[in-house]
Amino acid sequence: MSLHNLHDTLKTITLKNGESRQLYSLPALEAAGVGPISKLPVSIRIVLEAVLRNVDGKKITDEHVKQLANWEPLANRVEEIPFVVARVVLQDFTGVPLLADLAAMRNVAAQMGKNPKAIEPLVPVDLVVDHSVQVDFYGTADSLRKNMELEFKRNNERYQFMKWGMQAFDTFGVVPPGFGIVHQVNLEYLFNGVQNKNGVLYPDTLVGTDSHTTMINAVGVVGWGVGGIEAEAGMLGQPVYFLTPDVVGVELKGKLREGVTATDLVLTITQMLRKEKVVGKFVEFIGEGTSSLSLTDRATIANMAPEYGATMGFFPVDEVTVEYMRGTGRKEEDIDAFESYFKAQNLFGIPKGGEIHYSKSLALNLDTIVPSLAGPKRPQDRIELPNMQKDFDHLFSAPLPDNGFNKNQGDLHKRYATKRTLPHNVETPHKSDYQGTIIRGEADMIANRPTADASAPVAHAGDQYLDLGHGDVLIAAITSCTNTSNPSVLIGAGLLAKKAVEKGLQVNPRVKTSFGPGSRVVPEYLTAAGLQSSLDKLGFNVAAFGCTTCIGNAGDLAAEFNESIIENDIIAAAVLSGNRNFEARIHPNIRANFLASPPLVVAFAIAGRVNIDMSREPLGIGSDGQPVYLKDIWPTSEEISALIKYAQDPAVYREKYSDFTKDNDLWNDIQSAHGDVYTWPTSTYIAKPPFFENFAMTPSPVKEIKNAKALLVLGDSVTTDHISPAGSFRATTPAGTYLTEHGVQLADFNTYGSRRGNHDIMIRGTFANVRVKNLMLPLRDDGSRIEGGFTLLDGKQTTVYDAAMEYIKRGIATVVFAGEEYGTGSSRDWAAKGTQLLGVKAVIARSFERIHRSNLVGMGVLPLQFKGTDSIESLKIKGDETFDVIGVNDHMTPQSDITLKVTRPDGSTFDVVLLSRIDTAIEVDYFRHGGILPFVLREILAKA
Repeated sequence: MSLHNLHDTLKTITLKNGESRQLYSLPALEAAGVGPISKLPVSIRIVLEAVLRNVDGKKITDEHVKQLANWEPLANRVEEIPFVVARVVLQDFTGVPLLADLAAMRNVAAQMGKNPKAIEPLVPVDLVVDHSVQVDFYGTADSLRKNMELEFKRNNERYQFMKWGMQAFDTFGVVPPGFGIVHQVNLEYLFNGVQNKNGVLYPDTLVGTDSHTTMINAVGVVGWGVGGIEAEAGMLGQPVYFLTPDVVGVELKGKLREGVTATDLVLTITQMLRKEKVVGKFVEFIGEGTSSLSLTDRATIANMAPEYGATMGFFPVDEVTVEYMRGTGRKEEDIDAFESYFKAQNLFGIPKGGEIHYSKSLALNLDTIVPSLAGPKRPQDRIELPNMQKDFDHLFSAPLPDNGFNKNQGDLHKRYATKRTLPHNVETPHKSDYQGTIIRGEADMIANRPTADASAPVAHAGDQYLDLGHGDVLIAAITSCTNTSNPSVLIGAGLLAKKAVEKGLQVNPRVKTSFGPGSRVVPEYLTAAGLQSSLDKLGFNVAAFGCTTCIGNAGDLAAEFNESIIENDIIAAAVLSGNRNFEARIHPNIRANFLASPPLVVAFAIAGRVNIDMSREPLGIGSDGQPVYLKDIWPTSEEISALIKYAQDPAVYREKYSDFTKDNDLWNDIQSAHGDVYTWPTSTYIAKPPFFENFAMTPSPVKEIKNAKALLVLGDSVTTDHISPAGSFRATTPAGTYLTEHGVQLADFNTYGSRRGNHDIMIRGTFANVRVKNLMLPLRDDGSRIEGGFTLLDGKQTTVYDAAMEYIKRGIATVVFAGEEYGTGSSRDWAAKGTQLLGVKAVIARSFERIHRSNLVGMGVLPLQFKGTDSIESLKIKGDETFDVIGVNDHMTPQSDITLKVTRPDGSTFDVVLLSRIDTAIEVDYFRHGGILPFVLREILAKA
């Protein structure tokens, strides 16, 4: 294929090693008078290069180049950008259903007499298996091996399917289980600088099937999370279409204070940018304060872009980026090409305030950042460390709409008995309310067995039973690539652990501790620095290389604790170094979840409770009988800096990423099918998706929605976790009943996330989160509602799944109503797929999260938005009405007005004008075709 030379932009540069390469020059594009490119945000310029390079006169034209080259900070956003990415990254929870869709598309191709190989990713695709491991064992040297053995036992069928994909598709690679978390692996290994295709250099760009794909923004890579649906289209040659974004410039000033971590900074940024409403916008960090941050501090900030609502949290390339590449073992020729390219494009260096035109400019002085946590239910709800006790005590009795727990304030300090005994070699706590610390002995390791294997405790004379109270920490987890990619906070945690051990402190026996690094490099440098042994002594042994607690794979609590929590409605707590803390995400029985830096995770594990003011209360009593305060064991910046060299050894990175079969017998032993077309052997993990049943090359006409019923009426901030939970489920749920009927034992249920390759499980899990609050259900006497996957059918309570199946049987369409921020959280395509399979034709909300809105369109579900002050409350929608959606047809245009006709049970009617959130022309095409996958399949088969 010949290269175009639009606007004379194809230029040649010479690398340091003397070799020549070509590139599409942005300075040349500006010199040609196309637009004021040097004043554009850096992230927009990188997208512009991709548009310019991929001009084909069809999907991408010179007009697209001119539009973006003349980006205006405050323009009305109606133009869509066709963005061709360089590669795609997947995690296994979303990657497996994507692979299943591709396999089903090959089945269709074969059935139609086409070459199945026509269905083939056109860009490199890497799937990193990180979501499947759970913390069943913890606190022992063999926890890692035991958890991996259980992981492989549970997921054997999924891993066989992945191995089939590796041999069936030429551009599909897998990083096996036990190597790390997708975003940290992406940062440390998959990212190699600039891309080189036929001698043409261009920036690395990507989309990923996880919202925290944005972590790669730290190294100047434009990329963000999309649903698996959108990712499939991108893999198969479709541009990723998105509306031209606003770009918010955030100028960081000054430097962080002594004792303040990158986690404290990102929680502050999350709170600040949520208030600024940056949803759907690019955020670009600039200024001298940005320049002062390490690359891994930048990665922590970029990682949490979904939490502050931005499409990206972008950092331009500078010397810090180059040195990170060198310190993590990248090849010198790749570093040369990377640095030379960005300098040739005038893209090298962090801009200063005022140099670039942004849609909005904000500033943050790093000197104002203080130690903080976030919670107990949302990552944007930051709490300064000294205020933890005061704020928890307030939230304990605050109303549910105010983020509280609606409990009786008089119960705050009550303790509740459990049947769990204190190990015999554990000393009695110094205080009766267990506010001090105690010694943890070997007998306590009984708690480390998986729930399925646990036996009832045997009572002995003189046994002491552990009690529980509100605010007790039951899970403390150093988890998530947000922080485990950052050596400074992990070395800080190790130093704090070392000092705590030297003082004679130990973790409270109620606490389930775990450490889930994002790569195999982490324990190497902690061991070299002499810190891993101290973490081990406090129970923070490496339990897994994967997402673990951050995504809800914390494993279960002791059965005795679960029993007491449920019986007494205890507000127990988890403290984790993760990025999400939505209700029921971490553990279904833990309602107060706090995000914190790794050193603070260790500190709260020692203290054993979150309702503590660590600025004045001791963490515990040392071996010398004296109180030990947080300030006594908090590491200094100088101490951390002295050990950071151990995390910058290029040889370690090269060795750990050189061979994915080395020391990986569990993966090597997996047997898989062969061939280009999958035959779908019987499995409760992998099943042929139903999305291409009755497929035809011509789509059916779009019809208006008539006589629809409400399946659910929901409130604000309904997350994708609420819509499609990833965690475990009970035998009494529709999914549990299905598995039981298919001969699967409770101990082998695994999680919803691990079974995303089977639509029969996932449809039954849609809207089945135990914290789903359906406003159609009647209030109880105390003002609360039954929570979980329930709704009303003909006035009677039933499960959402059973009601949906009955409506489908009757031929009745359904709709879902919601409030603000519908679909916030992870980029979970099953939240849209499950919605579609339940027969839902439209979701009507006050506002939508970016990815989920796109996913709904991608599955042929119509997202509609209330206009002005209209809402469920103002319109008094109860869920017992009948609904017509008028104006839905083959001639729809982007963001058009749609009429909702509401008929009340008494026969009265009224109309409401809604905004169609089919935002772009290409989305109209996707919707007309019944979704993005049928659209792409028809396009591919027409050419095959």
